[in-house]
Amino acid sequence: MPSQESDLIALIGRLASSRVVCVGDLMLDAYVEGTVERVSPEAPVPVLAVRREGTMPGGAGNVAMNLAALGVGADVVGVVGDDPDGERLQGLLGSSGRLVASGHRRTTLKTRYLAAGQQLLRADRDDTAALSDGEIVAIADAAGQALDGAGALILSDYGKGVVCQPVIDAVLKAAGERGVPVVVDPKGTDFARYRGADVVTPNRAELSAASGQAVDDDDSAVKAARAIIDRCGIGAVLATRGEKGMTLVTPTAVHHLPAQAREVFDVVGAGDTVVAVFAAGLGAGAPLERAAELANIAAGLVVAKVGTAVTRPEELFTALQDSTLHSLEAKILPRASLIDRAEAWRRKGMRVGFTNGCFDILHPGHVSLLAQARAGGDRLIVGLNSDASVARLKGPDRPIQPQTSRAVVLASLSSVDAIVIFDEDTPLDLITTLRPDVLVKGADYSLDQVVGAAEMASWGGEVLLADIVDGHSTSATISRMNRRA
Repeated sequence: MPSQESDLIALIGRLASSRVVCVGDLMLDAYVEGTVERVSPEAPVPVLAVRREGTMPGGAGNVAMNLAALGVGADVVGVVGDDPDGERLQGLLGSSGRLVASGHRRTTLKTRYLAAGQQLLRADRDDTAALSDGEIVAIADAAGQALDGAGALILSDYGKGVVCQPVIDAVLKAAGERGVPVVVDPKGTDFARYRGADVVTPNRAELSAASGQAVDDDDSAVKAARAIIDRCGIGAVLATRGEKGMTLVTPTAVHHLPAQAREVFDVVGAGDTVVAVFAAGLGAGAPLERAAELANIAAGLVVAKVGTAVTRPEELFTALQDSTLHSLEAKILPRASLIDRAEAWRRKGMRVGFTNGCFDILHPGHVSLLAQARAGGDRLIVGLNSDASVARLKGPDRPIQPQTSRAVVLASLSSVDAIVIFDEDTPLDLITTLRPDVLVKGADYSLDQVVGAAEMASWGGEVLLADIVDGHSTSATISRMNRRA
């Protein structure tokens, strides 16, 4: 294994020991998803038939969610309104949220309306009123307390007024006194506001605007970054440059990192992922270059998802693996990652199918069922019983093959798009979590015997009964093997 890859794998393993403080503009991201099949008779606008709604933290809150997904200890400091949306944000952030409730500012809310993976409309409710002196003191105090024992500080500036000059000065001073590196996700054109920060992470347009120079290629990106370092008193620049990857510039070195994304679905929140992974790497003791390499890999993963998304350690591990094994193991996902992938498929207008089983010794009957299940939708998720679950259902001598081997064999089939291992005796909890569009079982079941059939009906899903290939069963195969032994 190359030393660089080995270093990055070791770094991923250390992320959970890191703790990062994020100070910045908080917002609530709301999603309203559905289908459009007609135009309103009242005006030439599409009618959205709503199927699901949800909320998640945005802005600095999304940075905190990225940190939490990495297993990093996170504290997020910011301002919310004294309103239901502020309470909802506090509930979503839990104990990591050190929020100051303002009596004169509303919580920022961004509502996105989506159909078939496309945004129809975004409605923003912003409040950028200046902070009061008391709110500035409260933020500085909360940040100072959170910084004790922290490995890195993020300033997440979305231009909503929380990352104002008094707050910047106070948190930079507190971080400097504790020897904590500061990473800034900047806003605006005056990066001198962040003088004394260790790293700023502008995108290509922000770097161009702040430096006053065109950023068209590697050389111009380096020139613009060095102008920022010299003019604004910044330690280093990590510039995200879209399809051209990322460029890390320090006073003495330059590192160009090629883009990692295979497919780009959505760049919303990608900057939050970059700054979170980069700061987490610094907090875990990595040098700038290694932290940037890990952030670059994370960026390639998160833009393949839809909406404000996060990246998890197991996904980073997978991205570093050998290409042949990667293509198989990339299908085997933990439940949280699978939810992200299923949502990405659905937002692209795909029908997501689900089936489950032990699949102990794969035989033609299994292959036929999986092919029929895949034909029932655009993507197929297979719920695979864990070893413990199989033993409870089939007896102490089963399974014949361990769950990892069974999962890899299933992953080799083109009909299977994703696999999740579950430990329960039935897949009901998995089905209600994933909410597939199609549930497939063998025709040896009747509809009233299918676990999850009633729940599928509640959200408009479909249950399909696949034809059974006679003469094939795992139990019969094992029995024949035992007789021949």
